[in-house]
Amino acid sequence: MRLHFLWRLGEVGEREMSFPMASAHLHSQSLSDFLGHPFFQSLFLSRKIPQKTNSFLPFRLPSHSKPPKLHSISQTQSSDPDPQAKSQSTVPKPSQLRKNSIWVNPNRAKSSNVQLNRYAHLCKLSESLNSLDPMQENSIYEILSTLGENPDEREAVMLLNGIENWKVALLSLRYFQERIKPKREVVLYNVTLKALRKAREWEEADKLLNEMVSKGINFDNITFSTIISFARLCSLHHKAVEWFEKMDQLGCVPDIVTYSAMIDAYWRAGFVDKAMALYDQSRREKWRLDTVTFSTIIKMYGMTGNFDGALNVYEEMKALGIKCNLVIYNTLLDAMGRAGRPWQMKNIYKEMNDSGFVPSAITYSALIRGYSRARYAEDALLAYREMREKGFPMDVVLYNCVLSMCADLGCADEAIEIFKELENSEDCKPDSWTFSSLITIYSCSGQVSEAENMLNKMVGAGFEPNIFVLTSLVQCYGKAKRTNDVVMTFNKVLEMGLSPDDRLCSCLLSVMSQTPKKELDVLMDCLERANTKLSSVVKLIVRDELEQGILKQEVGDLFYNLGEETRKAYCNCLIDLCVNLDLLDRACELLELGLSLEIYTGIQSKSPTQWSLHVRSLSLGAALTALHAWMNDLSRALESGEEFPPLLGIHTGHGKHKYNDSGLATVFESHLREINAPFHEAPDRAGWFLTTKVAATSWLESRNSPEPVVA
Repeated sequence: MRLHFLWRLGEVGEREMSFPMASAHLHSQSLSDFLGHPFFQSLFLSRKIPQKTNSFLPFRLPSHSKPPKLHSISQTQSSDPDPQAKSQSTVPKPSQLRKNSIWVNPNRAKSSNVQLNRYAHLCKLSESLNSLDPMQENSIYEILSTLGENPDEREAVMLLNGIENWKVALLSLRYFQERIKPKREVVLYNVTLKALRKAREWEEADKLLNEMVSKGINFDNITFSTIISFARLCSLHHKAVEWFEKMDQLGCVPDIVTYSAMIDAYWRAGFVDKAMALYDQSRREKWRLDTVTFSTIIKMYGMTGNFDGALNVYEEMKALGIKCNLVIYNTLLDAMGRAGRPWQMKNIYKEMNDSGFVPSAITYSALIRGYSRARYAEDALLAYREMREKGFPMDVVLYNCVLSMCADLGCADEAIEIFKELENSEDCKPDSWTFSSLITIYSCSGQVSEAENMLNKMVGAGFEPNIFVLTSLVQCYGKAKRTNDVVMTFNKVLEMGLSPDDRLCSCLLSVMSQTPKKELDVLMDCLERANTKLSSVVKLIVRDELEQGILKQEVGDLFYNLGEETRKAYCNCLIDLCVNLDLLDRACELLELGLSLEIYTGIQSKSPTQWSLHVRSLSLGAALTALHAWMNDLSRALESGEEFPPLLGIHTGHGKHKYNDSGLATVFESHLREINAPFHEAPDRAGWFLTTKVAATSWLESRNSPEPVVA
């Protein structure tokens, strides 16, 4: 048990923070057991006992290992006839302390009472000092003077440790420095630094540290532990690094506690490599790290994108027998949420519940963010409802996470309910992103009046519509076939001084893919003003005659400097436009380009038991074009004599689709029926249409020509 800490008092707090289990063990001891330890016998047995007073009884432990012959102890009696009046005296006066003294055997039962009295008295002195204003210097010195003209060094340390007011602590330090020639002056500084740390007075601490350096006082590990924890507490992580790197030149070797603290400090100061190096060293040398350090390492791995590393640390903790706390679980949930691994979030959350931990507000926040980001609607909405039922406050960012997910997945009813709850919340109110999500939800389903009403609410709340909102309105008017309103909204974008972005251009393309050919000219003018290069490609597509290879070349040049998401959005919309205009060959040409540029990957797969077409991530026109191309590939395979597997399947996914209100499964079911293809929805595999080798072969042989693509 670490009972030496009251002599090296700067360690108190720092070590408790680093080793909570040891701290809990310490505090579980009774005071009499705590003070009955041999160390505390030696701590107090260095003072003389005044006779004829019922105040505290200082005593001294002899230097030799065996106790000397026991001297007699005179009875101490109160000279005050009124004991009650005597007990009301808060501090004994120096005149009450006699010079006569005797040795007290610490093994006698009375010695524990002496220790208790002495410790209690020092605590009362600290409380008296804490109650004073630092400007009352005379009162402070009067209380300190009760320790005598030559205070005991260890009692000074204990008294300083109980002082909470940093100004009083500094005055007390100066008082003791004038009257004591300490053997280890660093301890007095350590406990004073602890008071400054509690008050977060870094500037005063910095002065004290420079004073120690100028006086040539040797720092110890407790000093550095206090400094480092102090700097971390004040978010001055660069200061923690600065002082840690001075340890060597000041002749101090870091201990495990200091190294553990520096893993966190290095990371927060931006020195990730150094933090990782210390962690690697801890593994090599088998340090016993605490849960706080493990939490930092997991967070560090998560923030740097090494999500597998975060999980490995978690598994290492369990292998070492270190129990996870709620902070560890919350950190892991946050990391897996940012990694886009909702299935691992579920496993971690289950382990947390099985371990008996009750989810906190931070837990639910991590679940909502992670599930919403992964578009796990059911799990995100469940976490949202549980968080509300338990009365945890939610900020607008969490509301927006859920609403954004609902906007992407088309969960209109849920979004409207959540928006109403946000409007009635006392914790926060809707912001511009909240209104944007609601407008997007209404726009995706072509609900014009609802979208316009939400826009009016947004403006009424003091928010100007941004490019995101206006783009959603363009989409809304396009779905409603209100071409003039599309043009009006686009003009509004330019009037507000906003620059059309890739999302707006994609939206214009999407609107054009749903617009009759005779109305395309007015939209073409908008696209020309938004993106001239994209407009040139569209003009090539709608041209009656086209040189071979020119379309691929122009579209390839357009895609060259675009990001992955933008290229896919453009390619989908351009194929949709071709399908809308019955330009099947050009749609196939664009699909082939998309495959060669790896805009589309994994569309077709083959195994010994099944050949499959995967269209879930494609727009409606691109999915139907991919189906047409796959049918032609199957025909060629049949003609070449290639053996089909037992099953052939089309994976459309199930439920709502990002690019179509009805969902790809519904559209494909209708289209497959139109072309008499023998694919049927699998009852035990949602989102799959399957057929057998025999049925597919028979149907392909009966085909005389490629089937038309109908959107």
